[in-house]
Amino acid sequence: MDQVFINGLAVESVIGVYDWERVAPQRLIVDLEMGWDMRRAAADDDLSATLDYAAISQRITAFAHDSGFALVETFADRLAALIMAEFEVPWLRLRLTKPGAVPAALGGVGVLIERGRKQP
Repeated sequence: MDQVFINGLAVESVIGVYDWERVAPQRLIVDLEMGWDMRRAAADDDLSATLDYAAISQRITAFAHDSGFALVETFADRLAALIMAEFEVPWLRLRLTKPGAVPAALGGVGVLIERGRKQP
């Protein structure tokens, strides 16, 4: 299966379980791989036949801004469902990193989820 990806998308969201985390938005980093058959887009050189990563990035940014979840797990699960539904993505892998949540974890902490089914 072909893939379209977005790596290192920085978004801001109010997220966390502690009171101090709920005061101001925090930075989250989204890495996203989406399964997609690119043959039609490539044959016709047609953006409408593929996944528009600019549009998806804008949607992720808006979702993050409007959400207020306690858990990164909830954020990731809901974001995956939204992307799959709105962009008709059959399979995705989403890594959500919360930098600074554990100061000694220099690369951040977070979750990695996979949803849907890869097609041959």
